[in-house]
Amino acid sequence: MSQNAKGALLALLAFGLFSTHDVFIKTLGAHYSPIQIVFFSVLLSFPLATIMLMRDATPGTLVPVHPWWMALRTLGGVVTGVSAFYAFAHLPLTQTYAILFATPLLITVLSIPILGERVRVQRWLAVIVGLAGVMVVLRPGATDLTLGHAAAIAAAFGGAFASIVVRKIGAEERTLVMLLYPMMANFILMGAALGFVYKPMPLEHLGMLAIISIMAWTAARVIIGAYRTGEAAIVAPMQYSQILWATVYGLLFFDETPDRYTMIGAAIIIASGLFIVFRESRAGASRNTPVLRTRTRIGTPSVLRLSGLMRSGRFRDRAKPQENA
Repeated sequence: MSQNAKGALLALLAFGLFSTHDVFIKTLGAHYSPIQIVFFSVLLSFPLATIMLMRDATPGTLVPVHPWWMALRTLGGVVTGVSAFYAFAHLPLTQTYAILFATPLLITVLSIPILGERVRVQRWLAVIVGLAGVMVVLRPGATDLTLGHAAAIAAAFGGAFASIVVRKIGAEERTLVMLLYPMMANFILMGAALGFVYKPMPLEHLGMLAIISIMAWTAARVIIGAYRTGEAAIVAPMQYSQILWATVYGLLFFDETPDRYTMIGAAIIIASGLFIVFRESRAGASRNTPVLRTRTRIGTPSVLRLSGLMRSGRFRDRAKPQENA
């Protein structure tokens, strides 16, 4: 089996784990506020973060090199986590994924002011077509738009912004800095708001939260392995396999049948995202390849965003032979 095939299979496994993680999020979202779910998922992730801290031998402090960019990235991460968890709880899984799949399109747009990326006509057309696909999913005027739709859109914007900021500062910031600041912000802010929304949780629901944290961390490690094994242009599109998981899980657990417009819109968004991924993978087509370098999971506040590890020194050294290939 080729390295690219192994990378693709690892990515499929990782995104399958993430999709299963989202089933637990949706199940708990029927009973609890996303604030409470985010708080406890982050709290239960601290032991894993502590282990990572103990194993990290990179010299330096936990003071960010770029504090203002880190603050903005942290804000984007907090907005993304709460918004995505709310969207998963209140929208069908396929519809939530379809909207979140617009994130690469938004990354492309944000790369212009933040990274100084030049976006040529072909990628602009892909962005426009993809955003038209979002409108097909939402169908404003034909269907009632809810707070869940607004939350999914906010998660896509927040995730795109957080990813592009990591792309900008990740080479100079320690991986642990980019891990701990968003986790601490979620812990403090969600903890401060917890008193307004808290509901007692039975043991089985606390167990679900533990499973959510473990699955998120496991999936993150698997997808890092996928990027180390295969080329980014092969691994990145595997994220779109989540629409298949969402369809199956929606039917099995939530009696959700995706409507025709959601599937058509999702197909348009996925096609646009794939075009951007493969366009960036061509030599000379993009200076920064912002989408390829920031392909990561949206809406899991308890794990390090893949972008951080991809830009950290240890990961970059391992990945260099593939990047130069």
